[in-house]
Amino acid sequence: MHAYDYLLILAFFALVLLPAPLLGRFYYNVMEGNRTFLTPVMGPVERVCYRLSGVDPKVEHNWKTYTLALLAFNLAGFVVLFSVLLFQGALPLNPQGLPGMEWSLAFNTAMSFVTNTNWQNYSGEASLSYLSQMAGLTVQNFVSAATGIAVLVAFCRGIGRRSTQHLGNFWTDMTRAILYGLLPLCIILALFLVWQGVPQTFAHYIDAVTLQGADQTIPLGPAASQIAIKQLGTNGGGFFGVNSAHPFENPTAWTNLFELVSIILIPVALVFTFGHYVKDMRQSRAIVACMFVLFLIGGATALWAEYQPNPALNIASVEQTAPMEGKETRFGTTATVLWATATTAASNGSVNGMHDSLNPLSGMVALANMMVGEVIFGGVGAGLYGMLLNVLIAVFLAGLMIGRTPEYLGKKLQAREVKLLVATLIVMPVGVLVFGALAASLPGPAGAVSNPGPHGFSQLLYAYTSATANNGSAFGGFSGNTVFHNLMLGLSMFIGRFGYILPVLALAGSLAAKKTSPLGLNSFPTHGPLFVTLLTVTILLVGGLTFLPTLALGPIAEHLSLGF
Repeated sequence: MHAYDYLLILAFFALVLLPAPLLGRFYYNVMEGNRTFLTPVMGPVERVCYRLSGVDPKVEHNWKTYTLALLAFNLAGFVVLFSVLLFQGALPLNPQGLPGMEWSLAFNTAMSFVTNTNWQNYSGEASLSYLSQMAGLTVQNFVSAATGIAVLVAFCRGIGRRSTQHLGNFWTDMTRAILYGLLPLCIILALFLVWQGVPQTFAHYIDAVTLQGADQTIPLGPAASQIAIKQLGTNGGGFFGVNSAHPFENPTAWTNLFELVSIILIPVALVFTFGHYVKDMRQSRAIVACMFVLFLIGGATALWAEYQPNPALNIASVEQTAPMEGKETRFGTTATVLWATATTAASNGSVNGMHDSLNPLSGMVALANMMVGEVIFGGVGAGLYGMLLNVLIAVFLAGLMIGRTPEYLGKKLQAREVKLLVATLIVMPVGVLVFGALAASLPGPAGAVSNPGPHGFSQLLYAYTSATANNGSAFGGFSGNTVFHNLMLGLSMFIGRFGYILPVLALAGSLAAKKTSPLGLNSFPTHGPLFVTLLTVTILLVGGLTFLPTLALGPIAEHLSLGF
């Protein structure tokens, strides 16, 4: 590694950690309707939205009403997006005359973007019209991210409030999350990307002739606006097929840095938002500490692995130890590994290199980041409410060890809460192990893998892990555009999204109705180094006991076969 590699890592952590507390406080004020510096600009727009939709922002929902509103909204979004993709050939803003999507691919894509997964079994510039990219995918990038923020805020209110049935208003939370939380940052980032050379145009594709005399079609389109929200909303779906490795999506070292930072900026900020809801910033610092410990473990492992030479290449020179196959030479090894670690720690499927070309242990880190439920930073909102589920599990385990009724911030965890926690523990195993085993055991679906042996198994395992974790990245050698995989991966995305949201909202309603017991000398502290250690071990144990056998069949077996 060189000096600029270390500077990149330091700049990444500084640009995430320094603004996060301020941004977290801003999100708390926004979601609670407090006045902020954006209120004079966005306040009138917010009120117009309520009048047009007939929403009374002062009316709050119980958890059941909140859930029904969320499900109805997401169902409507799925139907609209599915229809746009299916009939795009007959719709405007299609200068290339691209036909509508095949139905199973349209189903997979619609489910992917509604669930904030952004798995892509297609190449954007060759398959989607400008209307589909903007009115379809970009809209869902905003509303799926806002849905995650809304669910998190409802969960925070459930933990922070007492003796109430009210969790807020879903329609109000969605409106504020988009107008104040996502749109302003996206405008700033999109303008920065345009300045750096990312296209934002409705012009036709350009036909050009290369220096070798070959014909080439250069795709254009309104890319900058979609790239901004795909990163800030932890979506990840690329405007172009090769995603953030494409020079039109990620043209410079500056865009690489700021797009990388934007992937986890809001998820980290929302941890501090939680501290404001429970009136205890120590809880936020403990959760951030756990997230960064896990991130550093994975990142250091991946960096070490990726800088090792492949023994089959017989490379003796130290200067050539890091294999560059599958990496963008503009960014190099460190930037590729940092991106791969961050994008799988968050539920963001963007890539600036080929994950299929990662060394086995680096690929295992990417898999493990997703297998723990993408709680290291996770998606916007989704990552933190997933982490809070692990916090409650850790508190429950601590209660078992000391023989006390488990409680968190004065709220006792009883049979109903524990059952809901257990329900969330089966989401990842069902999507990854059950659906993945079915795909691996059938001759037709198993043909989607392009490599024999452990690496081929890793390709399939990665696909179903990425879908269930609502990540969207992939090992590029997996050919998932078949009816079977389109439907099964779509079902995995659905379970991975709503299999967590429904128990989380039910937990929020249950906890909000409870009284708060005063914390005493015998209460288990949930903000010190001991709890950070317990929480870290809990996440690693739950993920390890569930998925270690599959990792042993894939990346671990592949690593051992290299002969290190």
